[in-house]
Amino acid sequence: MAAAAAALARTASGEAAADRGSVRLTASEIIGCEVLPPVLAAFRAEHPGIAVELALTNRNEDLARREADIAVRMVRPTQSGLVARRIGISRIGLYAHRSYLAHFGEPRLLADLKNHCVIGFDRDNRSFRAAGDIGRRLTREDFGFRCDSDLAQLAALRAGVGIGGCQENIARRTPELVAILPNTLNYALEVWLVMHEDLRATRRVRLLFDHLAGRLKDYVKGRL
Repeated sequence: MAAAAAALARTASGEAAADRGSVRLTASEIIGCEVLPPVLAAFRAEHPGIAVELALTNRNEDLARREADIAVRMVRPTQSGLVARRIGISRIGLYAHRSYLAHFGEPRLLADLKNHCVIGFDRDNRSFRAAGDIGRRLTREDFGFRCDSDLAQLAALRAGVGIGGCQENIARRTPELVAILPNTLNYALEVWLVMHEDLRATRRVRLLFDHLAGRLKDYVKGRL
């Protein structure tokens, strides 16, 4: 009921054909904090009458129930009644800060990781299960630094706490991060942009959807 009421309020905030009102966007913590800010800044500069509500969560919000208008997802949508556009692939690898490697050395084999501080989950292993067979075999005891916040894990990686996973296009922004075992541990996430099909004719939602599609394609191609 709360989601439906919020959706009704957003609908009432602007007419379908108007370049004003509010749009609710949901994305993961990493995408929301590391990728979307300049994208949304450019959108707001072009459309100052449209208020953007950004909900950051690693849980897939239910667009069919109108918990959000648009979602950036890292898995293929399966719900019916949605408009989904595949943006591309974001590759993820292992990285370590040069300061960590200077102190502990660089692992050359997969087995060497057991002698290093690996950054991973505490109680929530969903992101590691998504990494395939290797990720599903990992337990919290395999990690020397444990945290369920992706943002905290990224901050720890940049601070030189240990070795951790990172999207390649985010890692390259920090020249001090070095790829670890790039030919052994590297996997891909699909990036999708999704909205409810009933919103296709709503101008403010369509404007943000199309803007995100173009800028996120720049991101997966390493241009953002």
